[in-house]
Amino acid sequence: MLKHGDVWRAIDRLAEEHGLSASGLAKRSGLDPTTFNKSKRITRFGRPRWPSTESISKILAATESSLAHFVDHVAVGSDEESYVHRIPIVGLAQAGAAGYFDDAGFPKGSGWDQIAFPDVTDRNAYALEITGDSMEPVYRDGDMVVISPAAEIRRGDRVVVRTHGGEVMAKVFLRRTATRVELTSINPAHGDRMLNAEEMAWMSRIVWAKQ
Repeated sequence: MLKHGDVWRAIDRLAEEHGLSASGLAKRSGLDPTTFNKSKRITRFGRPRWPSTESISKILAATESSLAHFVDHVAVGSDEESYVHRIPIVGLAQAGAAGYFDDAGFPKGSGWDQIAFPDVTDRNAYALEITGDSMEPVYRDGDMVVISPAAEIRRGDRVVVRTHGGEVMAKVFLRRTATRVELTSINPAHGDRMLNAEEMAWMSRIVWAKQ
């Protein structure tokens, strides 16, 4: 069921996404700067006041956002700590190719396909589309896993590792010493790996999966 507060929160999130306050978003959209003020969200009789379809249309045009993107924000619901944002989708071939990532494992450039994911607070997170069977039975061909370069990695976490040679693999992290990284395979048909520290370009934690 669509709730009054969810729509107003979606407006606030759209404003935040573009580095604006709610009044700044209204002004950019050619509306009265007070249009989205907290006081305008309730009538003087204490009843919820809904934003007009015209005002929503204008903020979408001003921010070059689609209705689907706005609905992504609405769909978060009433949990103030939840957040939906759009993250880039990277294929396995791109993950292994040169030039797509920086030294810290963050995707570089723009023009990526994107997908909306909830509850991903790392703004450098991205989705990796699985191909092949090397990660079965946990992750299958076509699944999406969300990678968070900022997430702390602990023993037993599932991770994606890229070597300087361009090999990309999903493994379970065992331990890391000053000279090597020990990984065990998700798919028992594929062997465990022990990498010298200088072989590894980056390692990031898998924090979410869409299957």
